[in-house]
Amino acid sequence: MKAYGWPFLLLAMVAAAGCKPTPPVNGHIVPEAGLTKGQLIQSDSNRMANLEIRDNLNALYLLMDKLYQRNPSEWKKGAASREAAEAHVRHAVDNHLPLPGLQERDTKAVQLAFDAAFKGDRVGTLIYGLGDMLLTAHGGKRNLYLLDGLDAQRVYNAARNLEIAAWLLAQRKAANGQPLLLSNAMAGDVQNLSFERLFGSMIGRTDLVAEFTAEKYRRSVIDYGQSFFGGQFLQFLPVGEISSAASSL
Repeated sequence: MKAYGWPFLLLAMVAAAGCKPTPPVNGHIVPEAGLTKGQLIQSDSNRMANLEIRDNLNALYLLMDKLYQRNPSEWKKGAASREAAEAHVRHAVDNHLPLPGLQERDTKAVQLAFDAAFKGDRVGTLIYGLGDMLLTAHGGKRNLYLLDGLDAQRVYNAARNLEIAAWLLAQRKAANGQPLLLSNAMAGDVQNLSFERLFGSMIGRTDLVAEFTAEKYRRSVIDYGQSFFGGQFLQFLPVGEISSAASSL
């Protein structure tokens, strides 16, 4: 190998070392979805919104399970088991359908869940209302594709609605002073804030998608300008192959 080749080899080795992924700690790794045919007709913003709604619904269903465990009297109002009650709600949310036996949808269902006079399943009504609200903010779809648009203000409003629901869950009480739904709890000097963490994760994801969507069109103009000026004025055009081809004529 020529002497001047060693610096380039050294740089390549350093670059390869820099690309080495960070090892997971205690088995925690970044979740990564497999490639599907649908992703081929999804933009970056589509994919980001799809991951957001997927993870938010999963967090919502985890919240439902935790609430049912803390409030078993709620699922007993209309189901044979906690699992049956959860499946009932999930089916309605996943398919963006009305919840059988409930006339309200979206935020009206959330309001009903915190109505002191409501006699139905508060947990199921709350989770259904929040899930229906999130899907409505995403145009009623769990998966967006290239021809689908997203209203940034609706998504932003959904994040604010999640904040309101989290506050109501922690603060709304019945006439006897007891919480309408048990959630966060004290275990000695340790406070269980898992419910707030779930809401926080949903709010953060929703806010990020709202801001990204609002910036999407401005970024598309900037990206076009960067590619245009970069391609026209900042980058040299290749001449090696052209020269070789010309010399062979």
